[in-house]
Amino acid sequence: MLPPRELIFKFLSAAFAVLLLLGAAQRSWAQGSPEYKLSPNDLVDFRVFQESELDSVVRISGEGQANFPLIGVVALGGKTTGEAIEVLKSRYRNGYLINPQISLTVRSYAKKLFTVLGQVQKPGSYDIIGTSQITLLQAIGMAGGYTKIADSSNVTIKRVEDGREQVLKFNAKRMLRGDDPTALLVKPGDVISVGESLF
Repeated sequence: MLPPRELIFKFLSAAFAVLLLLGAAQRSWAQGSPEYKLSPNDLVDFRVFQESELDSVVRISGEGQANFPLIGVVALGGKTTGEAIEVLKSRYRNGYLINPQISLTVRSYAKKLFTVLGQVQKPGSYDIIGTSQITLLQAIGMAGGYTKIADSSNVTIKRVEDGREQVLKFNAKRMLRGDDPTALLVKPGDVISVGESLF
């Protein structure tokens, strides 16, 4: 058995390593996934190599547009960062720069909330951060799990798509056992409700 001093040193070393890994993950995350599609209220860092006077921090409007130096308003909502860079390069090549080297990274993501109600320990609204994907079971876990009187076989999701509200019903008990292969992903605006057991 290691002496107490060596045990403490090993524990502190391990804790420091975990903190370093978390920091690296957050830095990588902040740069954004190449598959992430820009959304209204995202805040992005815009940089042009050797053209520092054009560098800026830009917020994407509710209409999915952003205002850039020289070229004005550009529609970027729904585009990946790679697609957005190509659009910006094209606009800057059109009478402004010969071969613009552009970078675009997400500084902060727009809030994308879902709500969990009913028989969970911590009902309320929760954030889907950045490019995270959250399953129905994970969402229930974020809300603290079930209460003692919850009926996990009676879970509903109210979801609005294309202006139409739909109600989806799920048996989360079967999902947890692995009997149901459906790994439903929660979407922004979803309202999840866990029913109450009748006995």
